[in-house]
Amino acid sequence: MGIVRAGVAVGQFGRGGRLGLGDGMAAFDGKVAIVTGGTRGIGRAIAAGLVGAGASVVVAGRRAETVEAAVAELGSGAAGRVRGVVADVRRPEECGRLVAEAVGAFGRLDIVVANAGGPPTGLFEELGEEAWQLALDQNLLSAVRLVREALPHLRRSGSGRVIAITSIAVKQPLDRLVLSNSARLGVVGLAKTLSRELGPYGITVNTVCPGFIATERLMTLLEERARRAGVSLEEVVRREEAHVPLGYLGEAEDVANLVVFLASEKARYISGTTVQVDGGGTVAVF
Repeated sequence: MGIVRAGVAVGQFGRGGRLGLGDGMAAFDGKVAIVTGGTRGIGRAIAAGLVGAGASVVVAGRRAETVEAAVAELGSGAAGRVRGVVADVRRPEECGRLVAEAVGAFGRLDIVVANAGGPPTGLFEELGEEAWQLALDQNLLSAVRLVREALPHLRRSGSGRVIAITSIAVKQPLDRLVLSNSARLGVVGLAKTLSRELGPYGITVNTVCPGFIATERLMTLLEERARRAGVSLEEVVRREEAHVPLGYLGEAEDVANLVVFLASEKARYISGTTVQVDGGGTVAVF
């Protein structure tokens, strides 16, 4: 059933069932991808989608035990196409080591999925300098450093892909998420600029913005909201689903399906875009 928090199972609000990640996609044989934050939630679903489509994938995470568990699950039946690297992408030297280990393991690098967990919640006046610096390191500078380290290899690929995972907060700022609202918008500016600068090398750069996806991170945010409002988690989930035209929270695989497409040759002419996966819930026109 998935992760259970406060009696509510993550993922139970979607339509359920496997979504066929990678089905019908162009072959990824020989392609190599890095997925940061790939040990759980959306990152893990993305890694699974790329492995299912035939790519070799390096999964990065901060804790050895979660990296090992992800590799064991994702690598089952993948014939050595999954590797794990313990790395904290908030640190510049760790980004360099991650890329070096990926290329050392598979000999090339074609796809970089820059995915990092969200920063802490809070109002502007509650957050100090340290919180801001950590948010920038985690959610903006990690993407800068990963692309910088990966760029020579993406150029050699001839069809490199950079896909940054942000949040619908870049199109519709969310209350009590000023760190995320700010740092993630920087990623959008970076990605749009890189799409123009790196296009001549055949590299596409796009941003994917998950909406309310039933992950552990979302459940944590909704639990916090339920406590502040003095209502049950189930009630908060019901209210959120009421704001989504499709009527339910998404699943990590919903985001992964788009990422796998953007990483494929079928998306060769799509670059510089910022696409939300939110069931129609974002009110912004663009």
